[in-house]
Amino acid sequence: MFDANHIVNNIFNAQIPFEQRALDVFYYQYQHNTVYRQWCQQLGINDPEKIQNVAAIPYLPISFFKTHQLLVDGAAASVVFESSGTTGSVNSKHYVADATLYTKSYLQGFEAVYGDVRNYCVLGLLPSYLERKGSSLVTMVDDFIRRSGHPQSGFYLYDHQSLAAVLQTLVANATPTLLIGVTFALLDFAATHPMPLGEHVIVMETGGMKGRRKELTLEQVHSTLQQAFQLQTIHSEYGMTELLSQAYAQSNGRLFCSSTMQVGVRAEDDPLQLYATGRGVLNIIDLANVYSCSFIATDDIAEVFPDGSFRIFGRLDTSDVRGCSLMVAH
Repeated sequence: MFDANHIVNNIFNAQIPFEQRALDVFYYQYQHNTVYRQWCQQLGINDPEKIQNVAAIPYLPISFFKTHQLLVDGAAASVVFESSGTTGSVNSKHYVADATLYTKSYLQGFEAVYGDVRNYCVLGLLPSYLERKGSSLVTMVDDFIRRSGHPQSGFYLYDHQSLAAVLQTLVANATPTLLIGVTFALLDFAATHPMPLGEHVIVMETGGMKGRRKELTLEQVHSTLQQAFQLQTIHSEYGMTELLSQAYAQSNGRLFCSSTMQVGVRAEDDPLQLYATGRGVLNIIDLANVYSCSFIATDDIAEVFPDGSFRIFGRLDTSDVRGCSLMVAH
């Protein structure tokens, strides 16, 4: 079996086929992650060598992040990310042994789609996330803001007037700008400060209504923001506490995975029935989760397309209300 250093050195190497990287991580986690190994054994997988392709790898229910400390044997968490939730709900906790893997993952994922973050002024509109500790999204956006180096980059919380003034200046100067925000906050800002943003501004929603507003379809959200800001498209970011990788949509909510991430679906009535494409409940492989668990059965309803992209359609009725995908889509 490979050791952790070998695995970590390879997970970001897109020259190595994804299946090979995923199988290496599976063998490593089966051997070294007690919780995941016990789950596999419950499913009758007692010899990991019998798993010879990605389609046969078992997925751990995402609820285990609420009930167990998912770490490979001997690892200690350098940071703990915690999900948002409603009062009385149990939040997920992601124990991250090596925070540099998260940094490398989100930088590679973003830059593969949008180029160097230093080319942008980055404006964060994440009020509910900034008001609590342990948000992986805030960690990522804060790093984007610092790396951008632009004097007007920053978080704007509820100060919509200042945000509007900054955007007007950036638009006037044709400054490439990323406005990234939780959905309800972007809708609130759009309602009070509609303005033409022009071709140099990317508006990116990260999902999440948090019970602050009436639930809207993805199409309704994007249409509202497009009209308010006179934009052709609204971008989307998909990530969650339990992931160290992200997917991005440049239009219409169709998300494309980073090089360390792959998705499939399972049947809602039979979680062991897996499909590479089609509509079902989303399964995710996140290779950057090498020290926690890379094979996650989420609670998101999705459609996966033949090119590996996917769209989110909401959550299972039994899942908790929480951040990243609290929107319904047709």
